[in-house]
Amino acid sequence: MLIVVGLFVAFILVVIFSNRTTRNCRWRADRVNDTDDASAWRCAACGGRSFTKTGKPPLICLLNSSDP
Repeated sequence: MLIVVGLFVAFILVVIFSNRTTRNCRWRADRVNDTDDASAWRCAACGGRSFTKTGKPPLICLLNSSDP
């Protein structure tokens, strides 16, 4: 019974602390368009393209952005 309660608590914590703005995005590094000061990223789900200076994937989804 203790294991079931632990799994339930773990599930609730994942739901609470997950980042909903990028839940559906699957960011992939785009090495062709990398620059010296920024890393290029392309989302396999929504097709969005973004650059970051940290070398990590973007923290927002570009699916509903109004950029052309």
